[in-house]
Amino acid sequence: MKVAVLGLGDIARKAYLPVLTALPGIDIHLATRNPDILRSVGEAYRIEKRFADLEALIGAGVDAAFVHAATAAHPRIVERLLGAGIHVYVDKPLADTFGEAARLVQLADTHERSLMVGFNRRYAPAYAALRDRPREIVLMEKNRHDLPAPPRRVIFDDFIHVVDTIRFLAGGAIERIEVNTRIVEGALHHVLLSLSGDGFTAIGMMARNSGSNEEFVEVIGAGEKIRVDNVREVTEHSGGRRASSPPSDWTAVTAARGFDPICRAFLAAVASGARLDAMDALETHRLCETITRAAEQGRDGAIPL
Repeated sequence: MKVAVLGLGDIARKAYLPVLTALPGIDIHLATRNPDILRSVGEAYRIEKRFADLEALIGAGVDAAFVHAATAAHPRIVERLLGAGIHVYVDKPLADTFGEAARLVQLADTHERSLMVGFNRRYAPAYAALRDRPREIVLMEKNRHDLPAPPRRVIFDDFIHVVDTIRFLAGGAIERIEVNTRIVEGALHHVLLSLSGDGFTAIGMMARNSGSNEEFVEVIGAGEKIRVDNVREVTEHSGGRRASSPPSDWTAVTAARGFDPICRAFLAAVASGARLDAMDALETHRLCETITRAAEQGRDGAIPL
């Protein structure tokens, strides 16, 4: 299978290329407009097929593509790839507006191509296992140190992981949504999202002026609490007892963080002819648009479904 990797920044080099280059039967084609990066990454991974032009890459007959370009370039690149009949995996967000994301999802449907958004936390084993536990309360924090920024940038480029994860872990159908934010001179300092329904509440929080960069998830219910730190370190509390399950030293970070399984899931679908749609990912983008507009307009509290 001919597989393109477009955009060779940190996420491509650290999370995706180590996975893709280890898979059998994958003929990797690299693409970026930066000739120095193209050369250095190609040499590091011994990949000879290198392209500085999107049309030349498409002309090479790739079957599928992983898009890791800047968010602003996603719509143009994804649209062209889908139009050329290529299955697409794209880093979150698909686009930084709901309207553009919806257009691309419809385009994938029109061309009958797979479109998958890189919500790797759904495939992280420690997070996925939480779906089998009682989830009366879900709490997720993903904080940043000294990084206030405009609301749309924060919510679509970073908080979107929190939105998608608490949607994924929510204990039932979502009936109520509440948002609280703090904006200082046009920059988002914190955002808190609450999703609730029959018997559950899922809360996601991000502070952009925190004292540290951190991420954790807790689920509580039926007399137990499970906490996952940094996507992979599990601590269970039950009956007044506490037990920790650190990841094995032999577990690759790419596997623990879900990159390995999500890549395999996408490529398996392409290989089998099963088409993946991005409708559920689109719902996360819709909610991010609603949160963004509430933040920009200074509207806290309940928001419509």
